[in-house]
Amino acid sequence: MTKEDLKIVFFGTPEFAVESLDALVSNGYNVEAVVTMPDKPAGRGKKLKMSDVKVYALEHEMEILQPEKLRDEEFLEKLRSLNADLFIVIAFRMMPEVVWGMPRLGTFNLHASLLPKYRGAAPINHAIMNGDSVTGVTTFFLTHEIDTGDIITRREIEIGEDENAGELHDRLMHLGAEEVLATVEAIINGTLTRQPQPEGEFTPAPKIFKDTCRIDWNRPAKDIHNFIRGLAPYPAAWCQMIEVSGRPIDVKITATRCKDIPADLTLEPGEAIVEGKHLYAGTATEPLEILEIQPAGKKSMAASAFILGYHPAEFKS
Repeated sequence: MTKEDLKIVFFGTPEFAVESLDALVSNGYNVEAVVTMPDKPAGRGKKLKMSDVKVYALEHEMEILQPEKLRDEEFLEKLRSLNADLFIVIAFRMMPEVVWGMPRLGTFNLHASLLPKYRGAAPINHAIMNGDSVTGVTTFFLTHEIDTGDIITRREIEIGEDENAGELHDRLMHLGAEEVLATVEAIINGTLTRQPQPEGEFTPAPKIFKDTCRIDWNRPAKDIHNFIRGLAPYPAAWCQMIEVSGRPIDVKITATRCKDIPADLTLEPGEAIVEGKHLYAGTATEPLEILEIQPAGKKSMAASAFILGYHPAEFKS
C-alpha cells in the first residue's frame, strides 16, 4: 500500500488537531473528509463560530461533516460511502463503536500525555498542575473505554520549570503531528506494533471548570506556582483580591515566581504586600511573587503596572 492508496477520515476540532491534519495533507496523504463539531454561537453577538479544523478544511477545499449525533444514520451512511481505510481522531469527543469500528485498519487517537498516565480531557493542564517534569504524546487504537486502547507510539519531552500550559500545548501539538505521521507510516509499511496498557495504572485528568481554577493560598508556594502555570493562559487561575480600602475584586493570575524571594519576607497565607515594583502573596510556606495579573473586566498586565492602579491587601482563597 502507498500513501496515495490509503483513504483517511480525520476527526478533530481545535488548533491542536489542525497541526496533525496539516502534516497529513502536506505530506501527500489522502484525507477523504474531516469530521468536526457543529458551528456554535460564541461571543457577545452569539455569532456562529467554526472550529479550527473546519476553517483549515475550508481553506483546503476538503469535504466536511458536522454531525450533531455520531449515531445519526445519515451520518453513518455517509461515512460508510467514503470507504475509508483508517480513521484518525485528535481532540474530538467520545465515539461509539459503530464509528471507530468502521474502517478496516482501525481508528487511532493522538493523546497529549504518556498513557496510561493522565486519561481524560485535560492532560496538559494536570501534568503541570501536579508538578511533573516529563510528559509527552501517545498514539493508540480506540476501544470502548476512554483512553484505554493499545498503545502504538509514545514520545517523551521534558516540562520546563516555569513553562505554562499554553507553551507546553504548542510543543506537544508539533510533537504529536510527528507521531501521527510516524503511526500512519508504520501502518503502511506493516511495521506497527501494539502494546496493551497496564490494568489499573492511570492518573485521571478531568475537564477543567471555573471552580477547579480557584487558588488556595493555604497550599505551599511551589504547589500554587504549578497550579497557576498549569492553568495559564487559559482558563487561568483566579481568586478574590481585597484592596486596602476593603473593595473586593476578582482577579486572574497567570504568572508567578517562587524563587529569588527576599529571605526576610514573611507573610500569612493570602496576605499581599508591595515592595517597590514587586507584588508578593503569602502561602503556607514562603511567599510567592505575582508577575502577571488580570483584574475583572481588564486586560492581563504585569504586576508592576497593576500596582500603579490597585492597592492589594489580601488574596482570598
